[in-house]
Amino acid sequence: MPGGRLTQQDRQQIALGLADGLAYAEIARRLDRPTSTITREVMRNGGPTGYRADLAHRATQQRTHRRGQTPPRGTGPAPQPYGRDAEAVRDYQEALTTVFMISGLPKMMARVLGCLYTTDAGSLTASELARRLQVSPASVSKAITFLEGLDLVRRERDERRRERYLVDDDLWYQSMIRSARANDQLIETARQGVAILGPGTPAAVRLENVARFHDFITENLLRAAEQAREVLHTKTGATPDGTAGPGSGLRKNFAGFHEPIPDE
Repeated sequence: MPGGRLTQQDRQQIALGLADGLAYAEIARRLDRPTSTITREVMRNGGPTGYRADLAHRATQQRTHRRGQTPPRGTGPAPQPYGRDAEAVRDYQEALTTVFMISGLPKMMARVLGCLYTTDAGSLTASELARRLQVSPASVSKAITFLEGLDLVRRERDERRRERYLVDDDLWYQSMIRSARANDQLIETARQGVAILGPGTPAAVRLENVARFHDFITENLLRAAEQAREVLHTKTGATPDGTAGPGSGLRKNFAGFHEPIPDE
């Protein structure tokens, strides 16, 4: 990361940038930092309206101090497979959690989802989630209920009859369909307003445009989701031993489909 860790002066510049209404990208440019660094710094320290440079700096020092201490037996980071760096995995999980928060998820729900997505099995029990996130089982249960309502996680029973919460390849598709269908009520209500306000009047025209816009977006979103569904089931990239995995010879073209990459 350019410049190493954020300093207290950096954090003061971030606070000033937020007060001036600057975008994260502009603040990052002025500090010569990645935008993701600024985004994560702000979201983990009160958000754009609650960020305070001195409090953020003190909180970071406390986190660094805790990491330097020897944790009690049984509370340390979980052993990492494939030779992964435990600290890098933890930092990435925090970054992914921040992205989920920016997309609209509350913090606890974002943490649970980030934890599940960085688990190779893609599933954990309530007690495993509570232990990894160091929160109460009740907090996990509340988060899971919320995420289930958005079709972002699902439940199943394992061979020991324990309830497991998991993410799988089809959940993003189901969530996208649910999100698209949520526009239906807005479209219907907007068109009711057209009839009440009188077709052709300025207010009715505005509402009709809203309905037509969302109708168009929804139709195309549903079509695109159906066409791209197979992408969620395509294994891409390199395997843990560094060899190319199935589907690595694919690329996305403009229409959102995948086509073979010709040999050079």
